[in-house]
Amino acid sequence: MGGEAGAAIQPTATIDWMNTQSPLRLDALARRGAVQLSGVDARYEAELLLLHALQRDRAWLFAHGADPADEVLQAAYATLVSRRAAGEPIAYITGSRGFWTLDLQVTPATLIPRPETERLVELALERLPADMPLHVADLGTGSGAIALAIASERPQARVLATDASEAALAVAQGNARAHALDNVAFVQGNWFAPLAGQRFDLIASNPPYIEAGDAHLSQGDLRFEPASALASGADGLDDIRRIVGQAPAHLIPGGWLLLEHGFDQGDGVRALLEKAGFVEVQTAQDLETRDRVTLGQWTGQAG
Repeated sequence: MGGEAGAAIQPTATIDWMNTQSPLRLDALARRGAVQLSGVDARYEAELLLLHALQRDRAWLFAHGADPADEVLQAAYATLVSRRAAGEPIAYITGSRGFWTLDLQVTPATLIPRPETERLVELALERLPADMPLHVADLGTGSGAIALAIASERPQARVLATDASEAALAVAQGNARAHALDNVAFVQGNWFAPLAGQRFDLIASNPPYIEAGDAHLSQGDLRFEPASALASGADGLDDIRRIVGQAPAHLIPGGWLLLEHGFDQGDGVRALLEKAGFVEVQTAQDLETRDRVTLGQWTGQAG
């Protein structure tokens, strides 16, 4: 699960897209889209949606802002903006989201990759020497963001990614093919279930960690994301408890477990790791100085 939810998008008055005395320029069309959206990112999101409708990049739009927008484009763009104004996440509308150095396909079957999770990737790479054929597991891979980022930076490593969702795995496998990453494999199953008898140098996971009754689950982008990838029991830690409890059987001595979690869960996750016998337990903060990833090293002996 990624970062905490933002405020819900509130649509403003509907725009009459065709109400113009002269051909509407592309840059003017983007401004009209921004008017229908709200929030500090309205202009940015309106431009992203126009780029998606055009299937062009930002440099092209900058050079062609004065080009006329025909009625077909205006109608298609109006539909995209209306979907966003109703709260649908940009990533699901465009079908993609950038993560690390990769452009990833996302669908409503997967959690939307978030910048906060790149901190987990950074911490993992610090513990994975580039010149060694290490074994890495990514539990609950979703779109494959963590597994593919690590695989792209550590070509000698073998990354095995799991997910309980067949639909999510299909998206992750497509992303691996799109980026020609052949050092990552995917297997269906819940957490460690498909990994019997296997041990790894490092295990990473961004599991569900929102409290089941949290009001954010019915707000903003989270309304559209798979509930199974978001909430985890009364305190949000049910899945993290399962992972911590089972991880020692799947780590080599000296191996690392890295877990993303909510901003207020660092103390709780550290306590779970220490009780299970992990050492070098620490919590790292994200770019907004919020607790985000807790990690520990397995010594080979239970606490």
